[in-house]
Amino acid sequence: EFREHLEAMDQPGGGERRLLSIVSREKLSRVLRLMLDEREFLSPYGIRAVSQFHRDHPCVLVVDGNEHRVDYEPAESSTGLFGGNSNWRGPIWFPINYLLIEALQKFDHFYGPSLQVECPTGSGPRSTLWDIAAELSRRLTRIFLRGPDGRRPVHGGVAKFQTDPHWRDLVWLYEYFHGDNGAGIGASHQTGWTGLVAKLLQQSGG
Repeated sequence: EFREHLEAMDQPGGGERRLLSIVSREKLSRVLRLMLDEREFLSPYGIRAVSQFHRDHPCVLVVDGNEHRVDYEPAESSTGLFGGNSNWRGPIWFPINYLLIEALQKFDHFYGPSLQVECPTGSGPRSTLWDIAAELSRRLTRIFLRGPDGRRPVHGGVAKFQTDPHWRDLVWLYEYFHGDNGAGIGASHQTGWTGLVAKLLQQSGG
């Protein structure tokens, strides 16, 4: 059973590289097919916590006559569960996205160009896992950068932060981000995990 999670690959010039992973190469490709689908998890600003498929197709469980459901909610939770702090149903979270990027880089270190998938799913062209990690990094950093319209997605519809000369260059590191438009949500001083954007910019040379 353990051997199912271990792969080995000969390297040019001799030597062997080993990979210990929960997912096999085949399962990884299947996971990425969903993760990189813009109709599912992939947003213009990173990977959503829950697929937007569940916006129109919620996951519903009925127990003892009581209905429990998970809908896609790109921003604040609409329920009072956990004191209203159940915001893992659609927003973009930096810790998870950063770990996904690191995992893709490590998988690419093992598989190299022998493993390529569509990004986004259904687009046609195939990319290495390293290039996909770089694309996710670009989407995440795009949250904080001005677009062609001069607006930063992180500031959402707050006009003062978008246009006021005293505020427009102050970038807040929010707790999490709207799954559809990248607007900052939650605590605006989350300099711990959202500060990972500095590492992404460093890696990209931005």
